[in-house]
Amino acid sequence: MPRVSIIVPCYNEERTIAWLLEAIRAQNFPTGQLEVLVADGLSEDDTRGRIAAFQKNHPELKVRVLDNPTRAIPAALNLAIAAAGGDLILRLDAHCVPYPDYVERSVKALEASMGWNVGGVWVLRPGAEGWVAASIAAAAAHPLGVGDAFYRFTAKAQAVDTVPFGAFRRDLVETIGGFDESLRTNEDYEFNLRIRQAGGRVWLDPAIRADYFARPTLGALARQYARYGYWKARMLRRYPASIRWRQALPPLFVLALVALPLLALAWPTFWWLWAVQVVSYVLLLIGAALLKAVERKRLGLLIGMPLAIATMHLAWGGAFLWSLITNGFGKA
Repeated sequence: MPRVSIIVPCYNEERTIAWLLEAIRAQNFPTGQLEVLVADGLSEDDTRGRIAAFQKNHPELKVRVLDNPTRAIPAALNLAIAAAGGDLILRLDAHCVPYPDYVERSVKALEASMGWNVGGVWVLRPGAEGWVAASIAAAAAHPLGVGDAFYRFTAKAQAVDTVPFGAFRRDLVETIGGFDESLRTNEDYEFNLRIRQAGGRVWLDPAIRADYFARPTLGALARQYARYGYWKARMLRRYPASIRWRQALPPLFVLALVALPLLALAWPTFWWLWAVQVVSYVLLLIGAALLKAVERKRLGLLIGMPLAIATMHLAWGGAFLWSLITNGFGKA
């Protein structure tokens, strides 16, 4: 039976880190074949205290904490991989809770050669109480919000462009290299892109599941998606042919939202185009929210989902454009 090293980038996750460690301890996979490496960005809350308490209470699961002073996720992942002793590497995040068969199913998919990197789906959970957090979780799992990011909603096993977290053989890093530390985010997408360029397959199995806690507020959601958009543009400068339609639509939408009123100053007809864009978009958001509100019997989604999806699109698209403007349009 292979030995599995679970690597976890972490910073200020006192609220959820114990849930993750308990979920790993509860895996169907033999505990003796697991090790957990938490690459912590010198957390300023009680994250390390929670980890220490778990280590004291559950010495049967080997848990190590590594210092990651850069606080960058790619650096944390590379640090943990370098310290790992397992045959297989499995990445998790500190604010997720994998289902009990998560490791077992990941290992079986790798052993069946389903892909060079295999992963599952996020079951999005609210990051806090209340209608805003519930709306953000619903938006982050809706195709209108995330396009064809299948790991957020699909029920079909398939080859995909990327997976969340992922499990892979340790020697894969020797073949294609580790995570790109020049990227502050989108490091997982870039890693999976190199897998596909090398002739490998990235495999999504919806039977591999983990609860993932969405951002609790619209402000936190905006910061998250602005970071995604900014660094996606940086990555696409290096790999322009890798762009997907779901990545192109938000910046094009934001560009039209700004450019059409400017054009209308000279050609008033453009006001009509701008009005059609805005009204169509609002109606689309309300329609999606209405269906979800009826399905879940939560009236708050009718207001919250349009706000959350619009926040995602505007933050992602605006930051993407800002990244192109400030870093140039040429290939990196």
